[in-house]
Amino acid sequence: EVEKAHPDVFNILLQVLDDGRLTDGQGRTVDFRNSVVVMTSNLGSNVIQDMTGEANYERMKAAVMEVVGQHFRPEFINRIDETVVFHPLDRDEIRQIADIQLNSLRKRLAVRELHIAFSAAAMDLIADAGFDPVYGARPLKRAIQQLVENPLAQEILSGRFVPGETIQVDTADGTLTFTETAA
Repeated sequence: EVEKAHPDVFNILLQVLDDGRLTDGQGRTVDFRNSVVVMTSNLGSNVIQDMTGEANYERMKAAVMEVVGQHFRPEFINRIDETVVFHPLDRDEIRQIADIQLNSLRKRLAVRELHIAFSAAAMDLIADAGFDPVYGARPLKRAIQQLVENPLAQEILSGRFVPGETIQVDTADGTLTFTETAA
């Protein structure tokens, strides 16, 4: 998040973005001409949230760039080649991210010769618990840990699941349930 950087960092970035190189106090030079510098920022995220569902991307980008222009000096902004404004994540995208993150759990269980399968309702519950329009996918990892990994670890430690079984994850009364089925 470049807006949190110390003012000296901006002076260094100006040199990199303007000259394509950086020289240290001993006269050593680093060439940045064939480099891509990626900077992230949360400036304008409130504007993006307010304009969620806005069909006109250019209008949303212009509103965000106005906020960016109020924060950064013109000589810094004018040296940036491209600015990408991301759309907020929706529930379907959060569900896809949850599936990707659950692949890590699937691999860890496979080492123990256990398999895990999630119903559509279970995936929806996980995605809903991990969905936050302001913070994006950040709460998702915590939701997976609290809703799936911690209870599942307790069940595995208690000996409920044995190698060769498939753990079926579903929902009942608004919570996740874990049942074993023979492979």
